[in-house]
Amino acid sequence: MRLLVTGGAGFIGSNFVHHVVRHTDYDVTVLDKLTYAGNLASLSGLLEQRVTFALGDIADAARVDDLVASADAIVHYAAESHNDNSLHDPYPFLKTNLIGTFTLLEAARKHGTRFHHVSTDEVYGDLHLDDPFRFTENTPYNPSSPYSSTKAGSDLLVRAWARSFGVAATISNCSNNYGAFQHVEKFIPRQITNVLRGVRPKLYGSGHHVRDWIHADDHSSAVLAILQRGRIGETYLIGANGEKDNRSVVELILRLMGRPTDDYDHVPDRAGHDLRYAIDSTKLRDELGWRPLYENFEQGLTATIQWYRENADWWAPTKDATEAFYAQLGQ
Repeated sequence: MRLLVTGGAGFIGSNFVHHVVRHTDYDVTVLDKLTYAGNLASLSGLLEQRVTFALGDIADAARVDDLVASADAIVHYAAESHNDNSLHDPYPFLKTNLIGTFTLLEAARKHGTRFHHVSTDEVYGDLHLDDPFRFTENTPYNPSSPYSSTKAGSDLLVRAWARSFGVAATISNCSNNYGAFQHVEKFIPRQITNVLRGVRPKLYGSGHHVRDWIHADDHSSAVLAILQRGRIGETYLIGANGEKDNRSVVELILRLMGRPTDDYDHVPDRAGHDLRYAIDSTKLRDELGWRPLYENFEQGLTATIQWYRENADWWAPTKDATEAFYAQLGQ
């Protein structure tokens, strides 16, 4: 199997590449533009094995066509994915998430290439905090930000190309990821690296917003299962039953790092901040027999904290610029 992994130098994509190298004999080509969120260091040690790196933009049709022509399957992670950035400047989200996905789909159609599209639970909008309901594959889309709306649009493009042109596609919508190689702009690594630097963590608003957390290793194993055994044309939701409110996550990070659990600052809430996400992954578990390794959030978070302790050389170069950006927003 020859895989083309878009966005494979980013957080979730690089974790998937590591997982594929560990658990299969596949050859992998990573296509990444190396924006601020991509980091070749995340593929350290892999480029000497069965991994090849290709610098490029998924919206560049000629570059994409050349790479897809020699691939058996595309696993499409590449996306602009940070809500705060989408509120500041939506255009890159339109170009990458919509035009980029269209470009890949056209190449897959031309060459008859298997296509798996990695998406997010944020396309479904949010839930009330006391709502017993969870997102399923049949939940209507209700995105609330430029990021989630462009991801919803990319999902619909994949569905249309599967139905109209017969592209052999599957889609997965996953809950919030955490783990190694995650940019320090994101919630969990931002708090961990703040504590490592002796800075108080920052909590949006009241901290009552709930996210359904999954370790990136578990996301990777689910995507590989869908690629290998998923039914063409189907969507699968990926989640590990990891619902936690943001305040509880910050307090757990502080406790695990030996700090008082109230040693954090409240900052102004994000505009349009979704209240709660929750994933029902029954279809994935029943059809494909998938189970998460990190069913205990504290276990996964402990491993993540340890990774950031040991890899300051990876995250420190971007930390100052990230905090300067948040300071401008008062966050």
